Amino acid sequence: MIKVEAPARICFFGDHQDYLNLPVIAGTINRFIRIEGKPINKKTFFLELIDINRVITIDLNKRYSKIKNGDYFLSALDILKRAGFFFNQGYKIKIFGEIPINAGISSSSALVVAWIRFLISIQDHKPEVTDLQIGKWAYEAESEFFNQPGGLMDQYTISQKGLLYIDTKTTQTERLNPDIGNLVIAESGIAKKTLSILQNARVYAEASINAVKKKVPDFDIFKADEADYDEYLAFVPEIYRDHWYATIFNHILTQKARKMLKLGPLDLEQLGAWMDSHQKILQEKIQNTPKKMELQMQAARKAGALGTKIIGSGGGGCMVAIVSEKSKENVIKAFLDNGAKAAYEINLTNPI
Repeated sequence: MIKVEAPARICFFGDHQDYLNLPVIAGTINRFIRIEGKPINKKTFFLELIDINRVITIDLNKRYSKIKNGDYFLSALDILKRAGFFFNQGYKIKIFGEIPINAGISSSSALVVAWIRFLISIQDHKPEVTDLQIGKWAYEAESEFFNQPGGLMDQYTISQKGLLYIDTKTTQTERLNPDIGNLVIAESGIAKKTLSILQNARVYAEASINAVKKKVPDFDIFKADEADYDEYLAFVPEIYRDHWYATIFNHILTQKARKMLKLGPLDLEQLGAWMDSHQKILQEKIQNTPKKMELQMQAARKAGALGTKIIGSGGGGCMVAIVSEKSKENVIKAFLDNGAKAAYEINLTNPI
């Protein structure tokens, strides 16, 4: 029996930044996708997706020349074959877990990372593969293979685990202090709208930056600050100005949080306030937060949450709150009383 797993992830700072090659702060949590497989006397993968009651069959003798959009099982298999892996042994495989689907905490990326780990584990001669390389393959299988608009945050975070600052331009990662207090996840019950929100946000953000660079060719978004926002605002067409604001100020918040989580001292109230500021930008400028979720987060703050925000691309899905031991249960109750489908405490996972 081969067993592997991959965790869910939360983006704490830098939402809608990674596709601009700007940095993010994200961490993995104790919710997992698990894969178990037993060898069989047939050159076929029989995949039983238990949580959605679905069965998929992959014939290892067949060459899949046309892969359907979003078929991450085949895209990952194709990428690993091109990397020199061989698949001649069939398996009966069970896939299950406790990550809510289509909720913003990367169930799809966790599935892809777990699947790649499984495919590596069944090799006769297991090669030495780094977690970073697994993240690269997962990003290629999920995003680049299908020309999808997302960045690399999800796959790189999940493959390496822990709390990370990711420079998405260079793909370099930096481990941060994971002791950020108690955390609560709330599932809104509203399905997120990943691709449409990502596509629109990316187009508008890139257009705002390009409008500035047209007038100021040496403008560097990676060094931009509040003064640059004001100085160059007139160069940005009205339709893109909200995303110009979001790009500049989300980056500033990410850098502030990075400094605290790397160098200290840790101030959870300040960290929570920055999280709230990040959320305000997401809901007012990028407009990725349904009103129902805004009200749920307001209730959580009134119940004692130090900070709270939507997770992932938005349009629905989950929220995260930083809480104290004292306020934890009150915050969970506030989410549930205001219509959340579920709310519970979670922990950051250890990279080991």
